[in-house]
Amino acid sequence: MFLSSLVVFSLTSLLVGAAQTQWWLISARALQGIGAAVLAPSALSLLTRSFAEGRARNRAMAAYSAVAGLGAAVGLVVGGLVADLVSWRAGFFLNVPIGIVMVVLAVRFLPETDRRRGRFDVTGALLATLGSTALVLGIVNAADFGWTAPLTLIPLLAGAVMLGLFVRVERRAAQPIVPLRLFASRERSGAYITRMLYMGAMMSFFFFTAQFVQSVYHWTPLQAGLSFLPMTLVNFVFAVQVPRLLERARKPLVLLTGVALTTAGMVWLSCLGLHTSYLTGVGLPMVLIGAGQGLALAPLTSSGVDGVAPADAGAGAGLVNTVHQIGSALSLSILTAVAAAVSTGHEAADIAARSGTALTGSAVLLALAVVAVVTLIVPSQATRNERSL
Repeated sequence: MFLSSLVVFSLTSLLVGAAQTQWWLISARALQGIGAAVLAPSALSLLTRSFAEGRARNRAMAAYSAVAGLGAAVGLVVGGLVADLVSWRAGFFLNVPIGIVMVVLAVRFLPETDRRRGRFDVTGALLATLGSTALVLGIVNAADFGWTAPLTLIPLLAGAVMLGLFVRVERRAAQPIVPLRLFASRERSGAYITRMLYMGAMMSFFFFTAQFVQSVYHWTPLQAGLSFLPMTLVNFVFAVQVPRLLERARKPLVLLTGVALTTAGMVWLSCLGLHTSYLTGVGLPMVLIGAGQGLALAPLTSSGVDGVAPADAGAGAGLVNTVHQIGSALSLSILTAVAAAVSTGHEAADIAARSGTALTGSAVLLALAVVAVVTLIVPSQATRNERSL
């Protein structure tokens, strides 16, 4: 699955870069999303199967998070550079040689996993996909038509019904796409909720901060990419220290510290306005956000897969990736709808005000993530430690 999804992602990146029409672009992006949807959980599943819970897995998760942070830093800068000097298409073409190198390395170094017979949960997959899409559509429509308009309420209601049916189908399915037993652990459930809130806040952070620096500071795409370096580089530095920290402090404490630091940085960043300087209003808050994310992602990912049976490793990794994506999509659509209601009559002032409003919403999501860690993950870890004594 890892290799096939990597090939799909690479080939569809080529199709996106070569797109000549709107339908071509959208279709290729959809196919690329399918490749990414399989690739991300497959990579995480390989990690969980290869490293047992404890020190080895903590180190693997920290490396996984650190590489993700470094990739974000390089991606933002390189993406801005090629968009500035060549074209937006070049950013997608770059995925092709990278994908070829990854395929060669995977064939050489990754062991073949055991094959198992199974039946694909088509009904569950369709209900989950259509239900989530309907919810996002309804929230997006709210920005244009209002929250009480039929074009808003009908998709929201349809999405809620389909997701309710999805839960019912998963309870009865012989091989569900999301085994509900994964939610039996209080720690894992807390990790899913925290990840949904956390990644939703971070997606809005990237989206609105990029808009702010380009529209208010009038920076180029390259400058906008470079503006995130205080966050992404600090993220990498802290992420590589997580294994050492986990040898000295409990995992929930490291996670809580990371989420709290991210919250503090987001609250600071949400104060930005039309005349905010980059150093004090954007750059320094990004340092806090980067430190927080560097500390949080590894233990958060580990909490989402710890205790999962080997037979459910793929489903567990898939659920971690699913809540990541759904949280990002739902939160961004909600905060975009809320921010769209802010208007000052001046384009740059509008962007500044809307960015501040949306980032305030991100800070609220992060505060809720702190509550989830304190009420769900910390007590469950304390109970586990008592049982091990």
